[in-house]
Amino acid sequence: MNIATDNFVFDPQIIRRFDVNGPRYTSYPTADRFVEAFGSEAAKLWLGKRNIGGISRPLSLYFHIPFCNTICYYCACNKIITKDHGRSAKYLKYLAKELTLQSASLEGRDGEHEVIQLHWGGGTPTFLSHDEMRQLMGETRKHFKLLEGGEYSIEVDPRKVDTATVALLGELGFNRMSVGVQDFDERVQIAVNRIQSEEETANVITAARANGFKSISVDLIYGLPHQTVMGFNRTLERVLAMDPDRLSIYNYAHMPTLFKPQRRIADDDLPAPDTKLQILALAIKKLTDAGYVFIGMDHFAKPDDEMAIAQRQGRLHRNFQGYSTYADCDMLSFGISSISKVGPTYNQNVKTLDEYYDRLDAQILPVFRGIELNADDILRRSIIQALMCHFELSIESIESAHLIDFHEYFADELQDMKEMEQAGLLKIDREWITVLPPGRMLVRVITMVFDRYLRADRERKRYSKVI
Repeated sequence: MNIATDNFVFDPQIIRRFDVNGPRYTSYPTADRFVEAFGSEAAKLWLGKRNIGGISRPLSLYFHIPFCNTICYYCACNKIITKDHGRSAKYLKYLAKELTLQSASLEGRDGEHEVIQLHWGGGTPTFLSHDEMRQLMGETRKHFKLLEGGEYSIEVDPRKVDTATVALLGELGFNRMSVGVQDFDERVQIAVNRIQSEEETANVITAARANGFKSISVDLIYGLPHQTVMGFNRTLERVLAMDPDRLSIYNYAHMPTLFKPQRRIADDDLPAPDTKLQILALAIKKLTDAGYVFIGMDHFAKPDDEMAIAQRQGRLHRNFQGYSTYADCDMLSFGISSISKVGPTYNQNVKTLDEYYDRLDAQILPVFRGIELNADDILRRSIIQALMCHFELSIESIESAHLIDFHEYFADELQDMKEMEQAGLLKIDREWITVLPPGRMLVRVITMVFDRYLRADRERKRYSKVI
């Protein structure tokens, strides 16, 4: 059954009642549970074991390009603010070293490892010059074979991109683009130090279509300083006029103690919690009325977009880029702070350039922490994935795959979910757990019940609010 495209209910009272701090579950266990005992040797070992049993999953590649010309005050990414292209030139040399090291650890011949998905994120990937972009893609193709029909995406800042750059991206093989907008309201843009016109945004989207991009996504943020319901409504109207294939509407998490740039945003300028909820309610209604499918959490897509199709076919997956259409990939990641997933493991690279360069100069993979999942982790990850991607869980399929009695194994969790069931967020019977329409906005809260690490420590201050 496909419940994801049914109408869902936005109930502010229920959201207020259950809106707590919690993870986004781009992985389970979450990155803050990784341990330094899992380092470069363990990562290398698992790269070599990828083909155990003759099963070779296709690969997904991620490249973290940390450089930005200017700082956006809301940003919580690992970034380096600079106008010096000498820094990116050096970084690319080291990305090439990491590509060589990781691919050398894989079984099979260099250049024949098949890739079905690739993503450049940041920072601002379009900080790179045209020659640098060609160089990085050339190095990638030296070690990996990018399959025809794969999903090759890049995050784009429209303020730094002209039509010639978009044409080059198409020529390099990119076919999907994520365009940062956040908000078109001028007062909001000034408050977050990101001045971006509607015209330059529309020009990039038009150029992407002209250069064969299959899917264009627009990123918006709600909860920014000076945002109002009317102002965000105007932004939504202007974005919808550009007709993107996907939209992401993220909750701004104001954590100035963790992220220094956010200290330039005054608490008093932020919208009240009720205003935030009204903005979110408006966005959801407007997008679903315009024909977009609510994929989950903060993602929307046209019904004929690959993401909506993947959800209907039960192929949707969640990884470090959010929702993904390729569920069975191993993900190799390159650059500072990037996270890889190989078999039953995750590992994360060091976070600073100096550490990254030092490790690679010593011919060591720049991994500083990771985790090897045990049977319980894998079981819980499959439950969290199913609920977040499909809003339903077949208890029988979990029992068959993991050889457990679900109701006995998760007796405590099922007891804890009773309050949510009574509130109408979900329905539990012998065979299914189904997230009901009022619960879909709170799917993170529902999945948190199955997080063994959270159950153990109950310490949620490290996370932002769910809504």
